[in-house]
Amino acid sequence: MTQPLVLTCGEPAGIGPELAPLAWQALKNELAFFWLGDPRHLPATAPVVLIDTPAQAADAMADGLPVLAHDFGPAATPGQANPAHAAHVIAVIEQAVGFVQNAQASALCTAPIHKKALQDGAGFAFPGHTEFLAHLAGQKEVVMMLACAALRVVPATIHIPLAAVPQALTPDLLRQTITLTHHAMQRDFGIAAPRIAVAGLNPHAGEGGAMGQEELRWIAPLLAQMRAGGIDIIGPLPADTMFHARARAGYDVAICMYHDQALIPIKTIDFDHGVNISLGLPFVRTSPDHGTAFDIAGRGQANPSSLIAALRMGAEMAKARQNAQHSQS
Repeated sequence: MTQPLVLTCGEPAGIGPELAPLAWQALKNELAFFWLGDPRHLPATAPVVLIDTPAQAADAMADGLPVLAHDFGPAATPGQANPAHAAHVIAVIEQAVGFVQNAQASALCTAPIHKKALQDGAGFAFPGHTEFLAHLAGQKEVVMMLACAALRVVPATIHIPLAAVPQALTPDLLRQTITLTHHAMQRDFGIAAPRIAVAGLNPHAGEGGAMGQEELRWIAPLLAQMRAGGIDIIGPLPADTMFHARARAGYDVAICMYHDQALIPIKTIDFDHGVNISLGLPFVRTSPDHGTAFDIAGRGQANPSSLIAALRMGAEMAKARQNAQHSQS
């Protein structure tokens, strides 16, 4: 029997709590998941079924949103983070990781957190969700993927200034990013021989050295070396011509050199259904590709599309990973 997914509550004052019941309504006949958080933070009209263990989630789905309760103490006010909640947000993430590590949940889906609230309220020492999950898993090498039905992208460098990218982008980093992505495409997406496209760093991929030397000096030689090692890889490609529909048909995932090079195309192609995925963890982790949205929290305006897509993708990835494990045993 496939275990349910676990959905963490995220920041109680954000849109996470109001999206969970909407996701249940859309997915109740498709897959099983349970929400981990304080049921008092959910909308008063939400159909809630309290459960005691993850194993009860599948049966509860027919009647309402399965909720494994975690007492946060003070009530939540939409749009206003409470420092007293910070330690509980962190504890929920830790508990959810325990569930996936112990095979009580098949995958982890995380609602957005508010990093400043966690820093102010609990001294949270990590740049974000992904780094904290990597710490809990004892995993150093983790990369971020953004995915929708039409495109998967992986930025080699993420939240750093554009001026810092040429220094941060090293052969070791790019090799690690490509290797982790290649492995994840096989294990988590069921693609035996993934086709990988790699963008250039400079405009027109350097245009033969006229617009930058990195492609000639080390990017192209590194890709040739990895190609000779058996990875189906093309590039470096001009980023401005690799994301139209005909180009996308030629690869399964695109490796980009910096944040906006990766995120602009996917958010343009499918803004509402993008999913954030952590590759390299020993468990499946997905997340909606949006923040806490304090400005609209509690107003009934939040769009559940990205969360629904994240739960669906988490379930699909968990199944692919399970099939990969069975084929190896």
